[in-house]
Amino acid sequence: MLLNLYGIYGNFPLGKNDMIDNATQFGAAVASARKALGLTQRELALAINSGERFIVDLEAGKPTAQLGKALAAAKVVGLRLTATGTPQA
Repeated sequence: MLLNLYGIYGNFPLGKNDMIDNATQFGAAVASARKALGLTQRELALAINSGERFIVDLEAGKPTAQLGKALAAAKVVGLRLTATGTPQA
């Protein structure tokens, strides 16, 4: 199963249905969207009630980033995720 990722603001370099299948790609997408909105890492961290270090790690592709906070960061910068495909046993 993969995640489709698209930006609701449409002003950063992601396609409507870019596929994300690892933490590095997810982090890069969050960083790209954040920068397109003119937000600093600190501002994004404050928006999700987190520390700046979390955003630094998330954008660097840290695979152990907390999912809830990662999804909150994606939402703030206008990214939406949808699961696609068939679950594999």
